Amino acid sequence: MRILIISDTHGKLKRVYDVYNKLSKTSEIDLIVHCGDYYDDAMDIHKHLGKKVVAVRGNCDRCFDENEFTILETEAGNFFVCHGHMHNVKYNKQSIYYNAMQAGCTGAIFGHTHRAGKTELGDFVFINPGSITKPRDSSGGTFALLDTAEGYINARIMNYQEFMDSEDTPPPPASKPKVKSGFLRRIINYSDGL
Repeated sequence: MRILIISDTHGKLKRVYDVYNKLSKTSEIDLIVHCGDYYDDAMDIHKHLGKKVVAVRGNCDRCFDENEFTILETEAGNFFVCHGHMHNVKYNKQSIYYNAMQAGCTGAIFGHTHRAGKTELGDFVFINPGSITKPRDSSGGTFALLDTAEGYINARIMNYQEFMDSEDTPPPPASKPKVKSGFLRRIINYSDGL
């Protein structure tokens, strides 16, 4: 499954459509995730492109409900999707991590900071696409691509201008299973020397 992840569009959708049109020339986009600020933008994207859009509300949507999140199901596991403002993601990822783990998720997708980033913590992945229209760093605008398959997760942060200037669009990566190692597996592996 290939998922286009955006956040914090703030009423400006031209770049979203530019990226979608270029991506769709070479690969199918199965789903678009919009991490809030502006929720109405997500509805416009759905109407304009006819694609399924998973969306949550953010602080600029006047949403201050801790339960404003959704669980995105993929073949690689579930992802906790929220805007991030109610989880203080500008300061740390502890709250969003805790909530995602409580929901049985393998990752968290969020926005709010207008700064892109991908972080892996063991088998858990945090994905923040940044803002494609109003970045708060020197990126010029970013989005994320998430490719999933059974046992496989590949998340990439993409720079808007570099992507639009490039000749190629990123192909889906070769299916390479992500090795999962849990607590029990580590105990068994380390018990060989005992």
